[in-house]
Amino acid sequence: MTATGRAEETKLDFAGLVEQHQAMVFSLAYHFLGDRHAAEETAQEVFLALHRHRNEIQSPEHAAFWLRRVTAQRAIDEARRRSRRPQVALADVAEPAVPASPGDPLLGDLLRRLVASLPETARLVTILRYQEDLDPAEISELLDMPLGTVKSHLQRSLAMLREKLARRGLGER
Repeated sequence: MTATGRAEETKLDFAGLVEQHQAMVFSLAYHFLGDRHAAEETAQEVFLALHRHRNEIQSPEHAAFWLRRVTAQRAIDEARRRSRRPQVALADVAEPAVPASPGDPLLGDLLRRLVASLPETARLVTILRYQEDLDPAEISELLDMPLGTVKSHLQRSLAMLREKLARRGLGER
């Protein structure tokens, strides 16, 4: 294979990785940050980093792991930057283009706000578990965090969410 052929293959691989994982990267950033524009910017940064490090990616599984890890790190960085800047008014935030899933929209909105109120690490662990459907061992590896710590974050987060729902009269009966 010629050098040109290898370069084209790499481009196709990169384009395929972007196409395959762009929804996951955006979703993770959006659910952590709660801001479409910030999630789009974060996703762009993640894919630029992937382009710079594409030669280090060893397999499709490694790519998914790498992208989740970098997205989590970049989302945390963006959240910290945003905490130092003034917040944008809710009226200025664009509506998501994806239609809401069926169910109770008010309860879904309430749950999103409650998850967003969790501490940073607990929020990320909760999103990875319930939005990205990763098991605690995968989250542990992804965040380089002991498995027991991941489980503790999940347990405390769920307890906090249940308590907040109960205070609103929406808890288990």
